[in-house]
Amino acid sequence: MQIAIIGAGASGCFAAINIKRMMPQAVVTVYESGNRALAKVAVTGGGRCNLTNSFAEVKNMDSVYPRGGRLMKKLMHWFNHNDTCKWFEANGVKLTTQDDQCVFPASQNAMEIVSTLLRMMNREEVALKTTHRVASITPSCNEDGDTGDPPTRNGYLISFSDSTNKPAFADIVVVATGGSPRRNGLSFLNSLNLKFVEPVPSLFSLCLDDNTLKKLTGTVIKNATVSLTGTKFRASGALLITHWGVSGPAILKLSSYAARHLYENGYKATISINWTGDKKENDMAGYLGETAVRNPQKQLQSIYPTYLNSRLWTYIICGCGLNPEIRWADLGRKSYNKLASALTNTVLTVNGKNRFKDEFVTCGGVALDNINPSTLECRNHPGIFFTGEVLDIDAITGGFNLQAAWTTGYIAATAISGR
Repeated sequence: MQIAIIGAGASGCFAAINIKRMMPQAVVTVYESGNRALAKVAVTGGGRCNLTNSFAEVKNMDSVYPRGGRLMKKLMHWFNHNDTCKWFEANGVKLTTQDDQCVFPASQNAMEIVSTLLRMMNREEVALKTTHRVASITPSCNEDGDTGDPPTRNGYLISFSDSTNKPAFADIVVVATGGSPRRNGLSFLNSLNLKFVEPVPSLFSLCLDDNTLKKLTGTVIKNATVSLTGTKFRASGALLITHWGVSGPAILKLSSYAARHLYENGYKATISINWTGDKKENDMAGYLGETAVRNPQKQLQSIYPTYLNSRLWTYIICGCGLNPEIRWADLGRKSYNKLASALTNTVLTVNGKNRFKDEFVTCGGVALDNINPSTLECRNHPGIFFTGEVLDIDAITGGFNLQAAWTTGYIAATAISGR
């Protein structure tokens, strides 16, 4: 049996290895459009490879998978984060779980994951063909057949953009090309008449108009809550002030939840930042009053909440129109209220997005109603499977996107081996 994997990313390579382990007699070939396999895995997690998450703090799948949460909940009954850890550990990778529940190789080197997968592909005799960009996949039959005379085999003809690459026939095709930032990136699937969800970017930081705030580049708030005003989209976590605006886990989560909304509005929006995490305005007003009682003769700029730094505190003070050198004893009730409001609800104007390093993620892709949710096989084209981010599945940062790649790759392999 000839099995073609389209895409040498995490999901495609993982599927290929497991198919060969389950079906040693199959001929498995991975076709990659680029010059090398697993290029995205090599840079994920800042080059350390956040390959999954412990899921210890996940309350429900929709909170980490804004698209595809229901499907992931189903699939992870069969292959979950614990299975992922066992798989890599069984293949020689020591893992470590951070306080934020992100799982990394103990070496803190993404290339260990890359080399492990490539080594397993080589061991299982999976063929890898790079610079093979697929132009089309069309239902076909191989007139040579296994026995030659006559019978023919129904399958799929794979054509490539480069005419020097000979078309290939496959009995089964696994599409694992990853996310495409534009619909035309999925044009090689046009002959299959599938339903698509328009792809748009996800996981990005936000550009702001506030030049004063951007001067605080490098400032980290360990726990902030950010919301998109006028919507229900909100996220909490660490926030980083950058020279273009804001980034960090809180912002990246928000961008994932609100990816389509922000796209439809041209990445023009307003956000509200609660620098205190989840404290209420009234609580902060009380806290500020108590601070004044304890420090009446101190300057306002010299005493501030421990989760802020002096530069951010001064920015907040000046934003309220107050003099940083005023004594705490000289503050009036209105000043307390202004500061409390700014600490819990600083409103800023978003003017565009900034790509999150090289870890480009999209929402959208092949619509989930094209596939059997138990096997990931295409409903209208038996023998074609979809795995990874080419599907309308994407996650917040924290190892969840790679877990989707491992899970869907394994489920497809299992389904193919059971045919």
